[in-house]
Formats: sequence, structure tokens, C-alpha cells
Amino acid sequence: MNDYFYYQDNQFYAEQVPLTEIAAQFGTPCYVYSRAALTDGFRQFSEALQSREHLICCAVKANSNLAILNVFARLGAGFDIVSGGELQRVLAAGGDARQVVFSGVGKSIAEICMALEAGILCFNVESEAELDRLNEVAGSIGKIAPVSLRVNPDVDAKTHPYISTGLKQNKFGVPYDKAVSLYKRARDLPYLRITGIDCHIGSQLTETSPFIAAAEKILALVDELAAAGIRLEHIDLGGGLGIRYNDETPPAISDYVTALLGTLRERSEKLILEPGRVLVGNAGVLLTRVEYLKHGEEKNFAIVDAAMNDLMRPALYDAFHEILPVDRQPSPQSSPASGRGGERERHSSIYEIVGPICETGDFIGHNRNLSITPQSLLAVLSAGAYGMSMSSNYNTRPRAAEVMVDGNAVHLIRERETVQQLYAGEKIIL
Repeated sequence: MNDYFYYQDNQFYAEQVPLTEIAAQFGTPCYVYSRAALTDGFRQFSEALQSREHLICCAVKANSNLAILNVFARLGAGFDIVSGGELQRVLAAGGDARQVVFSGVGKSIAEICMALEAGILCFNVESEAELDRLNEVAGSIGKIAPVSLRVNPDVDAKTHPYISTGLKQNKFGVPYDKAVSLYKRARDLPYLRITGIDCHIGSQLTETSPFIAAAEKILALVDELAAAGIRLEHIDLGGGLGIRYNDETPPAISDYVTALLGTLRERSEKLILEPGRVLVGNAGVLLTRVEYLKHGEEKNFAIVDAAMNDLMRPALYDAFHEILPVDRQPSPQSSPASGRGGERERHSSIYEIVGPICETGDFIGHNRNLSITPQSLLAVLSAGAYGMSMSSNYNTRPRAAEVMVDGNAVHLIRERETVQQLYAGEKIIL
């Protein structure tokens, strides 16, 4: 929990609004975000970086809702994108293309053209083949492509292997020992303009040491490039700062930034950072309702209406999310939904929190001690990052509604999908 999601009189609140009211109005499952939490995280970065020229590029992949992107755009954010679709979202949300960096290993010709026409800040190039494609495409439409090589520093991020991106065996970036020669090659290509250097070693990092190790290796390259006559406008040290899901102790934003600034010392290049999870992760919760309690011989199950299609992280990474009752002291009351003669019974037990999808891997949490009844509301915490953005329609399940709370005001920022929308583009052969 934090200052924006908390208990008051045993009811769980988002800012000044009880989650029971949101569930009653918008149904479940439902993502609920705090605007104040989003704003606070961004301002912590801004204040920590005020001593030097910088650009905070929010990682769109963490949460791409237009309302959330718009909050950051109004605060002056840039954006880190990994697809043409994300670029279109940024522009639709009021973001400035001139403050967009385009990462990703598989940029298509259409995506490159779109980004060049929009006038983005730079492409974070991830291979020699991409350099050649950028030069060819830019030349074909009469543009100059601004480029920054994403260099793989071969630093162990000490995180989950699926979200580690800075090792030699990862698909991301160009090899460290080939970076200088690739920069020289880029300098000779007529439709490219070198603007900076970039690295990103992974996500959900909870120590500063990997960041510092990567930064020091990148700065050594900057010096080597300068000696070769290649001077850079910016240094992009990526993102990846983690959050607390369970018992992690990640550094505060200010401590993380201070550590990075200590490595930069008196350098004049603009600093770019690409935070994602740390901005949105703990700014959102997933609200879900218990459908059934099932007591087995070895395990007890609380079957909820949210599932792995709504929150993929537990099934994909075996990730932990804290799960709390919205009402901490539920009382028995008449309810035909209980299926027990109108009586709703309280059951305090150890539960597997699972969804209705037809997969054994469909779970939200293991071994949770909860006092709940059928129809109890639960809040799945730290769900603002890689929750809705990774959701799907598996089992023909419409994606959840999304709501943003701003003080005592509640705004629907994404309507719940309908099944009819899911198959609207499909055709039956006659």
C-alpha cells in the first residue's frame, strides 16, 4: 500500500473514493489508477534531475492507456516506444513526437516511415541490419534518420531472466565490443545522423549497482567515440528501476538518480531516462470479485472473476502481487449468490486465488490467508504496470474496464469490451 491506496474504517480506498463504489458503478474485473500517484512518481524524477538537462521518456509498454499517457504528456514527459502502434497512442494522447525514442529489435519499414514522418527524437538502433534499413528507408522518402545505438553492456541485471535485456545472450542491442565500429559505419551512411547512445539492461531492478556498472561501461564508450571524432548529444541510460511487490527494497527514485548523476559528473550531454514500472506499477490496482469458494482435500480455492488474461504476470513470471480484501471485516448477510439458502458465510483460510480460464496456470496468487465470502471484493495491488497492457481475450473474455481516480472524482478511461466487439472483424465463409 501507499499514500494513494489505503484503508479507512476497514474499507479500501483509492485516493478519496472507496473501491466498493467503483465496483458498484463499473463492475469487475476493473483496473483502478490514482492520478496523484502517477503525478508524484514523475515529479520525483523531475526534482531529482533538475540540476542537469534531461528528458524523462515514459516507457509506453508498461501502461499505454491514453489517459495515463496524457497525464505524463501534460507534465512534460517524453516517451519510449517499441512499436508504431505505441507511437500512434502517444500522438493521440497529446505527446510530442520530438520527445519520442523508438526502441525495439524488429522495426518494420512502415513503422520507420511513420516515425520519420512524425519527426521523432531518435531511433534506438539494435543491429547493423537496422542501421542499413534506416538509411535506405530514410533516403527513399527524403529524410535524415536520427540514430542512437542501443549498446548491450553485458551487465547482469539480477532480475527475472525473461526481463533481463543486457546480457550477451539477449536479443537486444549491439555488442559492446562492436559499438565503435558500428558508430563509424553509421557516420558514413548518408541518410543517418548520430545523436546519442542508449542502453537498457532489464526491468524490476532493485539494486543500483547494475545501473552503475552499465553506465560506467557506456561512458567509457562515449569517451572512445569522442576520441574518434564522434560527439553525442545525449546519453540514454534506460529504465528498469523496480518497485515493491512483496519484500523487495528498491532504492528510492531520488537515490537511484543521484547514483546515476554521480557517474556522469560534469558531462554536458543531455541525460535521457526511460522509467516505466516505477511510474505506473504501484499507481494501479486490479479490482476483482470472488465467484466461488472451493474447499479441496489439499488446497482451498477462491475463484475470482479476474484471470490470467486480465493479469498475465503471475502465470508468465510466477510474479507476486499482494491481494487484500476491499472490506477487511465482512459480515454475514443475505445473498442468493452464496448458494447456501441465502446465507453468506465467512471463511478465513489459506486460498489459491485463481481465475475461470481453462488453464491450471490461471492464478493470481498462491497461499493467501484471507477472510472472504462469495462475492467479496479483492484488490490486487501493484497492477498498474504490465497488467492491462499485457491483457488478452483468451477464452473470449472481454478486457476489463479502466478507471482513474482524481481526488474524489472517478473517470472511466476505458470502457469494458463486449463479446460482440471481439468478433466484429471476423467473417463466416458462405
